[in-house]
Amino acid sequence: MSDPITEPTLATSPRDGQVVTRILSVVGKILVGAGVLLLLFTAFELWGTAVLEARSQAALRSQIAPRLPDHGAVPQAIKAPTGPPQVAPTTAPPALGQPIGTIIIPKIGVNKVILEGTRTQDLRQGPGHYPGTALPGQAGNAAIAGHRTTYAKPFYNLQAMAPGDLVFIVTPQGAFAYSVISVAPVAPTDVSVLAPSATPMLTLTTCNPRYSARQRLVLHAALVRSVLVGSGLPAPPAAAPKGPSTTSSLAGSSTGVDWLLAIVWGIITFAVGLACVLVARRTRRPWLVYPVGGVTFLVVLFFFFIAVSPLVPASF
Repeated sequence: MSDPITEPTLATSPRDGQVVTRILSVVGKILVGAGVLLLLFTAFELWGTAVLEARSQAALRSQIAPRLPDHGAVPQAIKAPTGPPQVAPTTAPPALGQPIGTIIIPKIGVNKVILEGTRTQDLRQGPGHYPGTALPGQAGNAAIAGHRTTYAKPFYNLQAMAPGDLVFIVTPQGAFAYSVISVAPVAPTDVSVLAPSATPMLTLTTCNPRYSARQRLVLHAALVRSVLVGSGLPAPPAAAPKGPSTTSSLAGSSTGVDWLLAIVWGIITFAVGLACVLVARRTRRPWLVYPVGGVTFLVVLFFFFIAVSPLVPASF
């Protein structure tokens, strides 16, 4: 009588199981590390970018302050009613990246230098004036954009502004007070808010809601007070015009150079992290290596995030 036919069985050796376990362990560590890096990059975008913005603002303020009445502060002359507001004479548009004045919003604690342009690299330095719209203090609609959740979030609390609240602008031409008319969200494609105006107005735009670019929050304000240089304000010392701000290179638009810098800093960051782990494993004092190596890694990681930030799609 012949033996019964049996089905072949698949056997897994202990060695195969160890390989699978090791692979899963490596994949798990990679995923955890990627998650930690994403969390750190999010923290950098929300808070670390404020460091870059502060550096840019300091450079911009040093350029524009000597040319401003009272060095950019709200002059006492503008705080009292001065009769019907006067508009400043129309001037040639400034160069992109050039500081043009300061914006002060006491209610929400804003005191920033405004620069010309709303490109990615412009708004990462501070509120940016829309090219093609009127300059602040001049006839027409002066429009300014600013970040709401990153790069020091100058317009973070813009929704708190109400009709009648004041926004002050100080430029080399004088000081101007605008009274808020409305604050409302619009579609990001609604460019009518930047349309020319027959009366002197100010328009501020930012993203809405916070942490999203789904809408734009738009503030409209009308010029209600003004004090021009030469008619109540002393003329600031003349200064030779300067080229675009050199700080724009801190957060430029995405280019081949930006990608190369990000790759180089990525390699350096990986090398520093790997060296820290290898040295710690081979020494008898890992408790000494990890703190020193960890601080070094975080410093290098900060510069890596600076290099990566321009590659992230811009939002307000």
